[in-house]
Amino acid sequence: MGVDGGVFEIALRHRGDAFRVIYAVKIGQDIWVIDAFQKRSKTGIKTPQMKIDLIRDRLKQLKEALK
Repeated sequence: MGVDGGVFEIALRHRGDAFRVIYAVKIGQDIWVIDAFQKRSKTGIKTPQMKIDLIRDRLKQLKEALK
């Protein structure tokens, strides 16, 4: 997906729609959800660059807040 280490993507299907949930697996003992969104494109699986940038920014803010 192109996001920093420690960030994972889960792709879920529900009633024919595709969803994405992005989360940082482990910061200390906590699991932090960074972003969740419904995949709108019917073709291609690539996460839009705008979402990747948003996830990076939120991850950076989260790590700074937890220092």
